Amino acid sequence: MVNLEIKQLTPELAGDYFDFHENRAFTDHPEWSHCYCLAFCMDKEDDKEMSREVKASGGGRDALHRALKTRAEKFVANGVLKGYLAYVDGILVGWCNANDKAAYTRFDFNEGITDFIRNAGSGRVKAINCFCIAPDYRGKGVASALLERVCEDAKADGYTAVEGYPRLQDKYDPFDYTGPARLYEKAGFSKIAQHENVVVMRKEL
Repeated sequence: MVNLEIKQLTPELAGDYFDFHENRAFTDHPEWSHCYCLAFCMDKEDDKEMSREVKASGGGRDALHRALKTRAEKFVANGVLKGYLAYVDGILVGWCNANDKAAYTRFDFNEGITDFIRNAGSGRVKAINCFCIAPDYRGKGVASALLERVCEDAKADGYTAVEGYPRLQDKYDPFDYTGPARLYEKAGFSKIAQHENVVVMRKEL
């Protein structure tokens, strides 16, 4: 894609990150506009703490959104939330959540899926948990470019492999945040394990 630039998320780019999630990433799914890709970084204690914050603020959707953003701001500032931002002509249009596999508290709200993914494979692994591409830019190679950059940096940083965890779908889903299996296959990944409809795609570096 012309004028595509990929940058690692840093505290200096936090404004772009929040603007993307709140205003462009989910125009076709506004109910997700305040997720901030936090689920993989939060453990049960984080959930409880956030629930207390929401209740203390009077409850409701607005209180939940404020609590999520407060936590996201902290996670971006202290480097807990890691990933890559894709810009086209200077406008942020895509995001990929990628971090050390060991750093993720959970891979899904289903504990069985979390344990399955955590126990698959070995070595020092960079894990990819989410792709989020603005609707007008889906299907144009943005996710592929993000995936390629993750693999390049992982190799340079001494990782032995990169993993992704797509869900096998019966039909096309434009909001498939884990990325379709074919995205990984095109990038040289191979399936090493499957549990229910979740597969572990892995690329040795």
